[in-house]
Amino acid sequence: MSTDATIAPASAMPSSGRLIATLAVIAMLSGFFVVLVYQATLERIILNHREYLENAVFEVLPGASHRVNYLLTDEGLERLADEDVGDANVFAGYDEDDQLIGFAMQASARGYADVVRVLYGYDPGRECIIGFIVLQSSETPGLGDKIETDPDFLANFDCLDVSLNEEGTALKHDIVTVPPGTKTEDWQIDGITGATVTATAVARALRESANEMIPRLLRHLEQLTDPSPETTGKEVS
Repeated sequence: MSTDATIAPASAMPSSGRLIATLAVIAMLSGFFVVLVYQATLERIILNHREYLENAVFEVLPGASHRVNYLLTDEGLERLADEDVGDANVFAGYDEDDQLIGFAMQASARGYADVVRVLYGYDPGRECIIGFIVLQSSETPGLGDKIETDPDFLANFDCLDVSLNEEGTALKHDIVTVPPGTKTEDWQIDGITGATVTATAVARALRESANEMIPRLLRHLEQLTDPSPETTGKEVS
């Protein structure tokens, strides 16, 4: 006995155009929510960055109790308001008696994985770098990130020589990284085993920043020793 088999119709496959349109909508929605989250958290990110930078200034300038923000350019020196910390490139640190402790400045260079950005403290009286802290780094955990924790490496910045030449136009001796345990000069940085690229990047960042900033900074030293509000404004070179 034969029966007629009922054959179910094949389900229709969505067209390529429909798939593309669906993916486009999903991508647009994803992008919208990414932007929305970014905008919602941007203010907090900026605030956290500001607070970290403010605290870092006192880390690299031991003994400082308050600071003044400055913008130093080829045209001159401008004192900034306290809340304009993000626009400053020089932070002058003072003790409780308003005596100048030194200056904090940023430096950066390409490391092994990404750009390494640091903040360093400079004492014009001793002509040396007296503090160092990493602001941003994506270096290899356990190796490159030792620039943040290794006590022997950090000891390089107890007084790293950045004295100027007789003309006062550049460093007398370039800051360089040497193999671990071979440092013989005050302007050398003892490197870290397994993190040569990162340690060399730190030396390059400090060398470039110090060569650019310190000669210009010292031209305004008299103004910078006085933290009183009367020094607010721009001093033209």
